[in-house]
Amino acid sequence: QVQLVESGGGLVQPGGSLRLSCAGSGFSLDDYGIGWFRQAPGKAREGVSCIGSSDASTYYADSVKGRFTVSRDNANNTVYLQMNSLKPEDTAVYYCAGEGLRSVRHNYYCSKIQPWVFAYRGHGTQVTVSS
Repeated sequence: QVQLVESGGGLVQPGGSLRLSCAGSGFSLDDYGIGWFRQAPGKAREGVSCIGSSDASTYYADSVKGRFTVSRDNANNTVYLQMNSLKPEDTAVYYCAGEGLRSVRHNYYCSKIQPWVFAYRGHGTQVTVSS
């Protein structure tokens, strides 16, 4: 069974850091692009980042550029989202989603950071930034 499982969320003070993980089970993440998006109560869904086949193919929303870094660890079948200098407006449920690297859907929507259209999605992890 193909699954994506997010972890690493929690409560952090403004200016702090968290590292989210997106672990794949039942399939190899080597063949999948992975995107992150977030959903806060009362706000529109927002694409955060997307990574293609390597760390050289990464995309970031302007709101997180310079603060968040997405990376792959294919040996552990995991993609990470390192979040630094967190702000209260980063508070949301964060989801990872996966799509085959060779698919038209991946090629089009990864660069647009709209990974919610990808074939596979995790259940999300809550990130709360508050003092």
